[in-house]
Amino acid sequence: MKKWFWTSLALCLAMPLWATDYLVETESFSEKGGWRVDQQFMDLMGSSYLIAHGMGKPVADAQTTIDINEKGTYGVWVRTFNWTAPWSKEEGPGAFQVKVNGKMLKSVLGTKGTTWGWQYAGTATLKKGTNTLALHDLKGFDGRCDALLLTTDKEPKLPDGIDEMEDFRRQHGTLPRQAADGGQFDLIVVGGGIGGMCAAVSAARLGLKVALVHDRHILGGNNSSEVRVHLGGKIEIGTYPALGRMLREFGHSKGGNAQPAAQYEDEKKTAFIAAEPNVRLFSCYRAIQVEMAGQDIKAVIVRHTENGDELRLTAPLFSDCTGDANLGFMAGADYRMGREGRDEFGESLAPEQADKLTMGASVQWYSVETDRQSHFPEFIYGLTFNEENCLDVKMGEWTWETGMNFDQIYDFERIRDYGMLVIYSNWSYLKNHFSGKSRYANRALDWVAYVAGKRESRRLLGDYILKQDDVDKHVFHEDASFAINWHFDLHFPDRVNTKHFPGQEFKAETKSNPIRVYDVPYRCLYSRNVDNLFMAGRNISTTHVTLGSTRLMRNIAMMGEVVGMAASICKKHQVKPRGVYQHHLPELKELMRKGTGKDASTLPDNQHFNEGDYILDGKNIERLKSIK
Repeated sequence: MKKWFWTSLALCLAMPLWATDYLVETESFSEKGGWRVDQQFMDLMGSSYLIAHGMGKPVADAQTTIDINEKGTYGVWVRTFNWTAPWSKEEGPGAFQVKVNGKMLKSVLGTKGTTWGWQYAGTATLKKGTNTLALHDLKGFDGRCDALLLTTDKEPKLPDGIDEMEDFRRQHGTLPRQAADGGQFDLIVVGGGIGGMCAAVSAARLGLKVALVHDRHILGGNNSSEVRVHLGGKIEIGTYPALGRMLREFGHSKGGNAQPAAQYEDEKKTAFIAAEPNVRLFSCYRAIQVEMAGQDIKAVIVRHTENGDELRLTAPLFSDCTGDANLGFMAGADYRMGREGRDEFGESLAPEQADKLTMGASVQWYSVETDRQSHFPEFIYGLTFNEENCLDVKMGEWTWETGMNFDQIYDFERIRDYGMLVIYSNWSYLKNHFSGKSRYANRALDWVAYVAGKRESRRLLGDYILKQDDVDKHVFHEDASFAINWHFDLHFPDRVNTKHFPGQEFKAETKSNPIRVYDVPYRCLYSRNVDNLFMAGRNISTTHVTLGSTRLMRNIAMMGEVVGMAASICKKHQVKPRGVYQHHLPELKELMRKGTGKDASTLPDNQHFNEGDYILDGKNIERLKSIK
């Protein structure tokens, strides 16, 4: 009896009493290979993920190492998603497999399921010490992987949803228990697009210590080489023509949408921020949480989009330059989304009834002519093209616009994915079935965006909401600031596209509604209920109709410059943004008169326009020629 007891005890001690788990976040892989980090949907998923964006050609493996404390046989689970599921019941094209220590696990992943979830990849024998993991893409059609779980549990409890995943990540150490101190600043700017860059530098040049938080490696937002939208609008106009001069310091020297990456001159944007000693750039950090003190933001928690590190940044002033108004939303700022009804503000361009429609997001693309025939796979996933409805084109820019009837926040992955789906589907038809396919024999897709260029989502409400009447009647505002020259440019589904794809439109059109150059009130640039929050970008205080005029990136640059000036006055006089309007407006006007850009005589004139851009003066419209 005693011998049996000690034998049983020895066996129990030799066996683990609980399962051993290792959670690996794919965005933290040490070698990304041809896979890309996609952070666009962190607010919905809690983390970034890797995407195999090969435009129909398998990409190189992503690889990393993992240290195992206990050798054994582990089940491998993968969090992934069949991205074509909303449109097709077929197995999806985002196929990939997992390699462990160079050995391929049998299961093909990413082709099934209708939502993000865990799929079983197989079992692997892991040695104690260093082991290698790899993601092996099979088709190059945007397979995606969020995380891998290696476990000795035969029936593991797998988390689902953002809150469960958040807890699971913290339990397994891929997220910290508490954010580290990231420093104290005079102004924290969240969003490194054109508006955020100008807000940060304007404030810094006026003596403020500034944090600029941006969730990608590349600055510039829609003007970056990842999205490739040219700088529209016009600077140095209106009551304060010095505003916007700053943009000459880093704006691109050529115009054009959906052009080769070099044309967007990312290096100039990097140098522009790096040259400012008062600006600290937090690259690849996304704001995930705010701390409030009454009606003020006290601190913002930011998370690294690849390694999961978290920092707590504090300041008396903040500026939301995220486009989606993420910072303001987390802080409880009043906002609107969609179209106001015609009666609310008396806008003739508004619909009769309010609705949720927004302008959409563009996934741009282009092809190139090669010296040999090229193949493109059959790609049919719920969207069928034929001789009548196909688009006989070799590139697509702003008019390739999706998601107008979907929520640009909560449905955004679907919106982006549909943009890619239509490009691949149409291109596959042109290459393989079109009667004129000989003209495409030597053409190959050279670039398809996976970072979508968004036009509209949340608009934060300020002390003043800019409306159509302000523009039409050229209303005088004592706090006039930056000026706008752009017409009411409101996008809606293309009528021909609607005929062929009712309810599934992916092309847009617009109608020009002429204006005179007008000034926007400063009161549109700060929140009416979060007392220390500025905003600059497509999220400022406007109606849907006037957003069609204010949203271009040269306009946004001037917004940012004004925000930086106002922030300097806030610090000087210890007031909030509203206090600048109430008590220090003459001082803001003097700063706007001077501008914070460098001497114009030393700067290039990079105000280039495309065909379809307009300068509007009274009743005259001058269509400018394309700059190639």
